[in-house]
Amino acid sequence: MALTLGRLDRGPHLPTLVASSITREIAQGRLKPGDQLPTEQSLAETFGVSRNVVREAIARLRVEGRVWSRQGRGAFVSATPQTNLLTIEHDDAQPEDVFAALFQFRGILEVQGAALAAQLRTPDDLDRIREAVEAMAAAPYGSILWLNGDLAFHHAIASATHNTYFVQVLAFVAEKVRESILSAGGQSHSENMAQATEREHRSILAAIEMQDEAAARNAMKDHLAGAASRIGTTIATEGMKSSL
Repeated sequence: MALTLGRLDRGPHLPTLVASSITREIAQGRLKPGDQLPTEQSLAETFGVSRNVVREAIARLRVEGRVWSRQGRGAFVSATPQTNLLTIEHDDAQPEDVFAALFQFRGILEVQGAALAAQLRTPDDLDRIREAVEAMAAAPYGSILWLNGDLAFHHAIASATHNTYFVQVLAFVAEKVRESILSAGGQSHSENMAQATEREHRSILAAIEMQDEAAARNAMKDHLAGAASRIGTTIATEGMKSSL
């Protein structure tokens, strides 16, 4: 059966689009268990992307258990692909403002997650959240190091809930936001934005330190609304009032 791969339109994140296209070929039986994927060079030419994009897409498929690789031989479709891993496939029906959609979903979860972290955090949890805040403060605003610190901050808060579902879902969605920011060329940079962002993170940390659930919830809601505005979008905050 011939593959139906073709050149991609530029989207929010090219490795995601490449991985989604290959996943579709597997799901529809055009790539079968044991089949070898075309070479990185061939895929890059077919999709009209760089080999680095293809390499990242295949790495993602490998993590998801859809393919496996052998050094010097290439990538192969897994015999028993894992289907219980959390993934988000590219969807042409997705709203154009992917930032707003992602931030809205984060808000529904993370606002309550911050409150739960305030209730359940341990001294070790606080140390990890503080370390992430300080790492962000030491890095240039909007840089990869800063974004990695931001990801670590939200992951540390998710971990402080001591709920594995929060940890997996929130970390995954936060990483999707990071990918979207990077693929869009980052954020606008200004000293005022850097100060506002640090202030928001420290407010969340302070609320969690004091075990003030209401303050943590409000601080996270304010932060997500502010973060969305800094990348040029807005999100409704009314849906962020849910409780467990």
